[in-house]
Amino acid sequence: MGFGVTELLIILAIVLVLFGAKKLRNIGGDLGGAIKNFKTAMKDEETATSSDSESKAPSAQLDNESGTTIEGTVEQKTKEQV
Repeated sequence: MGFGVTELLIILAIVLVLFGAKKLRNIGGDLGGAIKNFKTAMKDEETATSSDSESKAPSAQLDNESGTTIEGTVEQKTKEQV
């Protein structure tokens, strides 16, 4: 049900006649630039997100020795939890 080589060549020839080689080259360049900018933005966002998460202190870490959280609430430690 897919397209064969012959069908793809016919479609390419029709598109080339309709748009012209110069316009297709411009569209390809614009599409490539857009993809490159998108990848760069995703990489920048990923590094910004990871640096933000590393700089923030955890809000409710449990102190294993005293059984209290950073906010000062006491956690009941039982043998079932450990």
